[in-house]
Amino acid sequence: MRNRLKIAAGLLAVAGGLGLVGCAHFHDRPLSAEKSSADFETRSLADAGLQAFLAKSLRAESASAAAWDFTRLALVAFYYHPDLDVARAQLAGAQAAGRTAGQRPNPTVSVSPQYNTSTTIPSPWIVSPGLDLPIETAGKRGYRLAQAAHLSDAARFNLAATAWQVRSRVRKNLLALHAAGESVALLQKQESVQAESVRLLEAQLQAGAISPFEVTQSRVALNQTRFALHDAESQSAAARIQLAESLGLPPAALDGVGLSFDDFKQSPADVPDAAARRQALVNRADILGALAEYAATQSALQLEIAKQYPDIHLNPGYEYDQGDNKWGVGLSLELPILNHNQGPIAEAEARRAATAAKFNALQARVLSEIEQAVAGYRAAMKKTDAAKLLNQELATQLQAAQGMLNAGEISRIELAQRQLELTTAALAQLAALVQAQESLGALEDALQSPAALAAVSEKSPRAAQK
Repeated sequence: MRNRLKIAAGLLAVAGGLGLVGCAHFHDRPLSAEKSSADFETRSLADAGLQAFLAKSLRAESASAAAWDFTRLALVAFYYHPDLDVARAQLAGAQAAGRTAGQRPNPTVSVSPQYNTSTTIPSPWIVSPGLDLPIETAGKRGYRLAQAAHLSDAARFNLAATAWQVRSRVRKNLLALHAAGESVALLQKQESVQAESVRLLEAQLQAGAISPFEVTQSRVALNQTRFALHDAESQSAAARIQLAESLGLPPAALDGVGLSFDDFKQSPADVPDAAARRQALVNRADILGALAEYAATQSALQLEIAKQYPDIHLNPGYEYDQGDNKWGVGLSLELPILNHNQGPIAEAEARRAATAAKFNALQARVLSEIEQAVAGYRAAMKKTDAAKLLNQELATQLQAAQGMLNAGEISRIELAQRQLELTTAALAQLAALVQAQESLGALEDALQSPAALAAVSEKSPRAAQK
């Protein structure tokens, strides 16, 4: 009998040992705020890993360009920005959930030795090792796998949507930096002209040719220009910091870096046609992600319906009963008498309906975004054309005024007035151009061309460089 007990114990030990084979082990990865901050501060555009990523993503001549244009800066954001790391981590979690969904339930082994004190012949021992083999029914595992696959797709589309948001912020902040820099240059020119005008008026005042009121008006206009110049300089500094944040870099990483704004000096002649807009309406990352989430709720509902059908448990067993060897095969299953899983099924149906409503609302919002972006861009282009025409006319007048000054027909004060008019028109044209570029950015965000996200991968490019 002792041998039988040893055998039973040995079987349990072997089963337990087999269960431990292949187990994962914990690896401590401490997170330190100080170390993370120090690592962030060391980021730069000269990073070797970043340069390798740029060379891989761009043509050789583009990768070695002297100035950092929007295309290269967008790739920098794809390399560094933490929002993409969060989206990638969520995707990895969704993919890991797929492994969980595909796991089959483990069998259970048990033993319950007993000792009969009323007899010792032939043996007082009763040993009953048992085995429970669960069998899932109604395709539950397949529905779990389908749900996990759809959620993984949704997380993948969320990564693409996040990448587009990152790209959009880079463009917005680079445009803001360009607009502020151009405003500073124009306002400095305007300040110089107004300062010269004040000097000339003060000379006329001393000669008694004009009243103090005219000089005061000119001084007020000069001070207003100086205030506007200070605001523009402040906006330029803020835009540089915001650009660094949108790139995932510390502000110091942009010190001394040559930036190219050529992307904002050209505009397409027209907007995409209606067919292209309809294509964007069904192919945007957030639209596709919402569809994947809806498909996941479909699979979740199928799973809850399948749970109406109980799983089967096979219980083959052996019993040593006081010298007798007994073999048996057991079968057990849950009896669906008190409920048929109606509650979880109703919840799954409600979640499916809510997801469908969210998708319809999203699609309506996207359609409105596209139409608004198209209308806004066309209106901005008309305004830009009008400002450009006015600027050309004033430039012609200034040239004529310069000739009249040389001929002695007008004074330097009148020439300065023409110069101020031209500078004011240039500021208006700049504002119109910036508005057009903002509208173009909104149009790009609404249409979301997948080609712009070709460099975005499911794995962090920084991790690939390690």
